[in-house]
Amino acid sequence: MTWFERFQPLLILLSVALGLGLSLIEETAAIADRWILPLLAVMLYAAFLSISLRHFGSAFNDYRVTVASLAINFLWTPLLTWGLGALFFPDAPDLRVGLLMLLVTPCTDWYLVFTGIAKGNVGLATALLPLNFVLQMGLLPVYLAVFAQSLVGLNLWVLGGRVVTVLFVPLTLALLSRVFLVRLKGSAWLAQHLPKVASVQLLCLNLAIAAIFAAEGATLLQRPNLLLRLLLPISLFFVINFFLAQQVGRALRLAYPDVVCLTCTTLARNSPVALAVAAAAFSDRPLIALTLVIGPLLELPIMALVTQILLRLHPQTSRDC
Repeated sequence: MTWFERFQPLLILLSVALGLGLSLIEETAAIADRWILPLLAVMLYAAFLSISLRHFGSAFNDYRVTVASLAINFLWTPLLTWGLGALFFPDAPDLRVGLLMLLVTPCTDWYLVFTGIAKGNVGLATALLPLNFVLQMGLLPVYLAVFAQSLVGLNLWVLGGRVVTVLFVPLTLALLSRVFLVRLKGSAWLAQHLPKVASVQLLCLNLAIAAIFAAEGATLLQRPNLLLRLLLPISLFFVINFFLAQQVGRALRLAYPDVVCLTCTTLARNSPVALAVAAAAFSDRPLIALTLVIGPLLELPIMALVTQILLRLHPQTSRDC
């Protein structure tokens, strides 16, 4: 784990504080707003560069965990998220859309770290990564069309164009870069330098967060209770899906490492990808992006707690670690 990864929760807080401080300076908002999308584009390029689709089909070697995780992530979670949004934000469509975008995108990097900490099946988690990645890229616009169009008057053609621009352009460049670098330098060289790429990714993410809060700090300062409003629905998502993963693992008679893999892949979320789409598609609705920035402030401590709970639920594993 790199220095950036280890201190990511603290860095997010510092980025938020920096952005709020800059928002108090006159004319900063307009300057910061112009930097959000370029920073997120570089962040996505770095993130996509780290993802290899070579083992795309290997997740189906253990079809029980794969099918269970796909069903929870891409069928159950969108319905759960829609219900949480309707329950907690009936009169706040922007918060409902932000919550939706945050929770329907499974993580494609951090959950490997948490799976390893909890002594889970990291190999299987790695095999699931490209599958989760491809499905969320294709399904996020579908979820927005189904669940968010009536809330924010979404133009599907505009959404499709912006998703292509903000997601598929960095993805295409990253895939071409992987092919070029592997042929020029070799796969071992690329693997050796990927931690530096991860640091660039997290640096750009934190700079983008600072830019978002610098541009929209006034909106947040007018709603100081936003974090508290999001705390309960996001926490409920983690509690419900945690217990669901445990019950599914028990029903399928999965070994402990596989239960950890299933739990982490159905809990950890991919807010950077959703944030990039929100910044491009909902630039006139800053609360959506702010929701996606606040999400990791809650998610990372909760995931750290989840790993400890998993270890405590299996005393033998806890003694061995």
